[in-house]
Amino acid sequence: MSAAPRAIPVGADGRGPTIGGGGPLALIAGPCVIESEALALETARALKEIAARLGLPFVYKSSYRKDNRSSREFYEGPGLAKGLAILARVREEVGVTVLSDVHGVSEVGPAAEALDVLQIPAYLSQQTSLAVACGETGLAVNMKKGQFVAPEDMENTVRKIESTGNARILVTERGTTFGYRQLVVDMRALPILARLGYPVVFDATHAVRIYGRPSADPTGGEPEFIPALARAAVAVGCDALFLETHPDPAKALCDAASQIALERLPRLLESLLAIDRARRVASAEGLA
Repeated sequence: MSAAPRAIPVGADGRGPTIGGGGPLALIAGPCVIESEALALETARALKEIAARLGLPFVYKSSYRKDNRSSREFYEGPGLAKGLAILARVREEVGVTVLSDVHGVSEVGPAAEALDVLQIPAYLSQQTSLAVACGETGLAVNMKKGQFVAPEDMENTVRKIESTGNARILVTERGTTFGYRQLVVDMRALPILARLGYPVVFDATHAVRIYGRPSADPTGGEPEFIPALARAAVAVGCDALFLETHPDPAKALCDAASQIALERLPRLLESLLAIDRARRVASAEGLA
């Protein structure tokens, strides 16, 4: 990416990490959905330690509710009130910045009381009322690009948030629909999104989901491609990586087939940082 997007402070209290502005590669990570308070605290502490050791600005992510499950029989999470209470405790006890997705305007107010970053899911990336409501909170907003949206067209959604006076925006690429069920990642999208002037996040875990198949089914994802996609995105240039991770992905209650095992995360991040350093050198020397 030619010019560094602006630096965005993402902590609600002004003390959280900063993403973008040519700063270090950042990490947004956590289990797909909140399964229990104990698991949330455990993974948040482990991720905080990993990020601190590697010098990565860190945001903890976990959903209080997954509203796009393919069946009502599948686990959706603890819900708004209980889930936000757990995330608030994670923020307080572990001392990390927290992010979760909101699904409607009615959720935005309560979520803004407990979270640092509001995330608009890819499926809802064109919902004007939701974008405006999130922007009006003044919190950082992570807008995920819909798999049906061209990267150039994300400017329209960004302008909706900007119309509220809020310029604390992150834009996340997570693939584009390629026929039925599968996504393909066009790495050109990263520099195209960077032209909007905001930090670009790459979601390497949702990009490997096989949509329409149960996420607990081994055929519901291709996690073996997470490292390759993450390496490619960092080589092209992104400001942060979004990685859903779990201590035991096979037992995860959501996206079991596409999360990366927590124990594998440090080595992957170390390799990505090496690539990021090489990219920065090449860019400084006019080779990228």
